[in-house]
Amino acid sequence: MKKIGLLSDTHGWWDERYGKYFAECDEIWHAGDIGSMDVVERLQAIAPLRAVYGNIDGGDIRRIFTEKYRFRCEEVEVLMTHIGGYPGRYDARIRPTLFAHPPQLFISGHSHILKVMYDKQLGCLHINPGAAGIQGFQTVRTLVRFVIDGKEIKDLEVIELRPAGA
Repeated sequence: MKKIGLLSDTHGWWDERYGKYFAECDEIWHAGDIGSMDVVERLQAIAPLRAVYGNIDGGDIRRIFTEKYRFRCEEVEVLMTHIGGYPGRYDARIRPTLFAHPPQLFISGHSHILKVMYDKQLGCLHINPGAAGIQGFQTVRTLVRFVIDGKEIKDLEVIELRPAGA
């Protein structure tokens, strides 16, 4: 069993609450637009980090992470990319990969919009954790935590990072 902390679109922004909410996670996954090596290093200090680069990430981050990342966590096959779309509206760059060999869990970021949807056609859960940083139009920043236990994806939590006093 692994507890996963998931975020995207930090755009170089660090919030101490990332550490608070991800402290008990076995792994942290970042779905791109990390924005700085400082964010990478701070996340790695909390737990092992799996990540993909996003469209705003520079060469330093692109040398470490890939655009698409397929891996197994427990007994779940995961595919993560930054620009992926969502069920019914997948991005053209990821569609052939998704349809040729669908994962059980597809993670993307980019839109800054939190979405958790099941794609019945692919038999795949899609998660976009929304945006954890302050760059963009979102009014509420979000993180996601969940558990992968064997073949099961469960105990999904959405964490809202509201401004102090809100």
